[in-house]
Amino acid sequence: MNGADRLCDTLLASGVDVCFANPGTSEMHFVAALDRKPAMRCVLALFEGVATGAADGYGRMAGKPAATLLHTGPGLGNGLANLHNARRARTPLVNIVGDHASYHLGFDAPLTSDIDSIARPMSAFVRRATGPDDVGPAAEATIAAAIERQGVATLILPSDAAWSPVGPSDARPAAIASPPKVDEARLADLATALIAAGGRAGLLLAGKAPRGAALEMAGRIAARTGARLFEEVLNGRSERGGDRVPLERIPYPIDQAVAALADLDLLVLVGAREPVAFFAYPGKPSRLLPDGCRIETLAGPGDDIPDALKRLAERLGATRPPPRRVAATTAPGSPSGPLTEDAVSVIAAAGLTEDAIVVDEALTSGRRFYALSASGPRHDYMMCTGGAIGTGMPLSVGAAIACPGRKVVTLQADGSGMYTLQALWTAAREKLDVLVVIFANRAYAILRLEMGNVGVTGFGHNADRMLRLDEPALDWVSLARGMGVEAARADTCERFADLYRSAVGTKGPFLIEAVI
Repeated sequence: MNGADRLCDTLLASGVDVCFANPGTSEMHFVAALDRKPAMRCVLALFEGVATGAADGYGRMAGKPAATLLHTGPGLGNGLANLHNARRARTPLVNIVGDHASYHLGFDAPLTSDIDSIARPMSAFVRRATGPDDVGPAAEATIAAAIERQGVATLILPSDAAWSPVGPSDARPAAIASPPKVDEARLADLATALIAAGGRAGLLLAGKAPRGAALEMAGRIAARTGARLFEEVLNGRSERGGDRVPLERIPYPIDQAVAALADLDLLVLVGAREPVAFFAYPGKPSRLLPDGCRIETLAGPGDDIPDALKRLAERLGATRPPPRRVAATTAPGSPSGPLTEDAVSVIAAAGLTEDAIVVDEALTSGRRFYALSASGPRHDYMMCTGGAIGTGMPLSVGAAIACPGRKVVTLQADGSGMYTLQALWTAAREKLDVLVVIFANRAYAILRLEMGNVGVTGFGHNADRMLRLDEPALDWVSLARGMGVEAARADTCERFADLYRSAVGTKGPFLIEAVI
């Protein structure tokens, strides 16, 4: 029994039984321990950003943390973008980073770095194991922090702490504190404020609020008070479609967002932050709410959100079931002819299967899908919460492992897909039921839009080359097949519809390159 064994045992005792890994020399004793811990499912990623993004997707769908296993500071650095997205999504995630043996750090070997400082900006909690006997307590504290703080908790594991022997005592599960409950005085104040707002109020739902019983209670509150229900522009996870309570998504463009929120006198935050502009733009506001709009918080991300909504509904006497369906927005008939970005969204929304999981990183190309799918079958919906692109396919890997009986449909822009296309290899290796739709416009189209938003109305050859993905064009069919995923290309609506229909009805990974 060594420190690596103790770490694995503590993870398993605490219910953490999946690890997304890209290990190196410092982590070899953890890898060796896996042979002795068959209950731990370890999933290899070919790039650290895939490992961290997959752990994010797993945590969002499983409701409990996965672990990552990364190699020293540079390995952690490679995974930071998707740790940022996990932090913004409030995903519980146990981030394990191997380091040199403690006595070796003073020699400043090539991979030596300040892991603590690299981890801290993306982590709600950072702890370094001080030796083999501290591995168990450090792991317990890290797991507890990930769950209680609903975020990334990083454990730094020196290799000598991993290989050195520890006593034979049983591993203990992490002690997890119950989430704090909202006090009655706050509930009373908000109930009064919502009634007084007379329909000029909104509830912004995030974290655990836009799903399950919490979403139902939010719908009852809205039915009783006339308040509108919003989710964030880039949501972590919401449950949509079927008989579920519909939500409005705050638009990404500033002018549209300001218009959508213009009539609010009160916004109640439920696990959410105040909505603000994604970037600063010349002559545009940073805050999206109208002047004078009152902002109140019902519950923070770490609070007992379902309980808070339930008790607020009871205080309001909100017993009337909320409206269930939104009006269908799909145009009659099926698109035909050359494939367009709108046609992809129409066909994909119409063909969505019951209980699918949708991961949307289509960016500009897939902007109609959200509205089109609202009246469709029940599904879960996830986005790139922190705006760090390259999370779509890794999120899908984690979601598929968390929910093996459900189809995962990934709407993926081609430019951001190139950041982490190694996720396709993991999907093939693990035989995951993931369909990836690549919006192949062969450009960084969102940056073309942003050029205009920041006031650049024209640009020449050099700027244009920074925003195009041709010369040569990306061949996603070949890229996917090279990773072990079967793939096909569509440039007409009829061809895309046939491929999509077949793929959603067939198990296993598949990629469609939708040339638009």
